[in-house]
Amino acid sequence: MLRRLLTPTFLIFSAFILGGMVFKSTAPIQCGTILPNDSIFVLTGDERRIPFAMRKMREFPNADLYIIGAGAQGKIDIARPAIIESKSKSTYQNALAIRDIAQIRDLKRVVIITTEDHMNRAKYLIQSELPDTEIIACPAILTGMPPTKRLERWATEYIKYIVTMIGIKES
Repeated sequence: MLRRLLTPTFLIFSAFILGGMVFKSTAPIQCGTILPNDSIFVLTGDERRIPFAMRKMREFPNADLYIIGAGAQGKIDIARPAIIESKSKSTYQNALAIRDIAQIRDLKRVVIITTEDHMNRAKYLIQSELPDTEIIACPAILTGMPPTKRLERWATEYIKYIVTMIGIKES
C-alpha cells in the first residue's frame, strides 16, 4: 500500500502542493516601511494596484511615483505627478524598466506596489536586476474576489514563479 502512495507522480504532486503553500505563506501581506522620500514603483496589470498606490501616496506626498507597464497606456487618472513607463509588457520587462530608472537616478531603495499574489515573483525579478538595491514590498491585497478566482491567480503566479526560478524570465 505504501509503495502505491509513493509513486513519482504522487511525490511530485505533493511537492508541488507543499511548495504552493510555502509560496503563498511567504508572500508579504503588509506594506514594508516606506520612507518620506522613497521612490514608489507601481506595476500595472490589476485594477487594484493604482488606487492602492494613490492611497499610499496620500501618506507620502514627497515620494516619487512611477507607474510601470502595459497597463499604463493613455491617460491614467491620478491625483499627482508621476513618471509613466508604458513600453514594458511583462513582469521581467517591468524589472528591466525599474532597473534602468534606478540606475539613472542612483536609487539605493525602491518600493514596489503590486498585488500580493504577484509580489514574490516581481520582487525576485527586480532584485535579480538590482542586487545592491533594497526592495520594499507593498502588496495590494486581493479583496472582493471569489475563492476559486483567488486560488486560480495564486496557482498561476506560483507556476510562473517556478518557471522564473529555473531561468525563464519571460513568462
